[in-house]
Amino acid sequence: MERIDFMEKSFSDSYKAAGVDVTAGYKAVELMKAHVARTQTAGSLSGIGGFGGLFELDLTGMEKPVLVSGTDGVGTKLKLAFLLNKHDTVGIDCVAMCVNDIICAGAKPLVFLDYVAVGKNYPEKVAQIVSGVAEGCVQAGCALVGGETAEMPGFYPEDEYDLAGFSVGAVDKSKILDMNTIAEGDVIIGLASSGVHSNGFSLVRKVFDVEHSDLGAYADRLGKPLGEALLTPTRIYVKPILRLLEQVKVKSISHITGGGFYENIPRALNSRTKAVIDRSKVRVLPIFEEIQRVGEIPERDMFNTFNMGVGMIAIVSKEEADKALEVLKAAGEDAYIIGEVQAGEKNIEIL
Repeated sequence: MERIDFMEKSFSDSYKAAGVDVTAGYKAVELMKAHVARTQTAGSLSGIGGFGGLFELDLTGMEKPVLVSGTDGVGTKLKLAFLLNKHDTVGIDCVAMCVNDIICAGAKPLVFLDYVAVGKNYPEKVAQIVSGVAEGCVQAGCALVGGETAEMPGFYPEDEYDLAGFSVGAVDKSKILDMNTIAEGDVIIGLASSGVHSNGFSLVRKVFDVEHSDLGAYADRLGKPLGEALLTPTRIYVKPILRLLEQVKVKSISHITGGGFYENIPRALNSRTKAVIDRSKVRVLPIFEEIQRVGEIPERDMFNTFNMGVGMIAIVSKEEADKALEVLKAAGEDAYIIGEVQAGEKNIEIL
């Protein structure tokens, strides 16, 4: 008997006249399948297209497994993707913003789901977006087990979209990082960022007036076009941090996202300690120097908005600092000491 694909019989001219083309949705799914396949891990039990993504948990070595979840979006960095018509990297940002949060608890990300909302479904563009999500999942070692593409005419402009995601990881209860173990004299290690990552872009867009700038023009101070520098994907720290956790007793981790140093580093401290950062040791990236110069932004505001070149910090004892740096550098990270923990009220000082 000749096989008839049920999708070939699924269409609605009336819905299409209202702005939603279900056949474009089916084409997008077909185009993204190869990208999704790249992410599948040992626990993956289903492909895309089902009502729910199935994943078999491997609890080997976990006496009391704890699920850790995180959700986030790319934010107004997407405006740069629209202006540059480059859509294959923002998915990496989406994954990074979720999995980098999960790893702060000491958990390994296992699965990821994405949500793409578009003004008009251009299948090739949607597939490009998902290719970035898939690349992020590969970098994080988690499986893309499902997602949603919503065509929303009249809600978003035809050439624009929003992108968000959700991830779940697992950690044994005994291995959840405990900030109460932090003590005076502990060392704060910074892991270099790749750029602005995915926070502070409302300020970035205002400073550079991106809608009216030539983002493709070469910028001498950056060594590349401004648009390329701004759209650089967020670094994913999962695999290096997992390696670090295997070999060193890490007391706390913080993902430096919105709010910069001043908001995120204190989140990794207990009530009896403060972080003292040596400003001279922070390797500020050229893109942040350019933002500060063009926008005439006070340094205090810069450190309270951006990662300034440090995308993640890890707190370890002074005795284990050298070992931690060795492990991180062997994993390909540009890691270095940026400060120390002192006794005091939960706070941060940048000196």
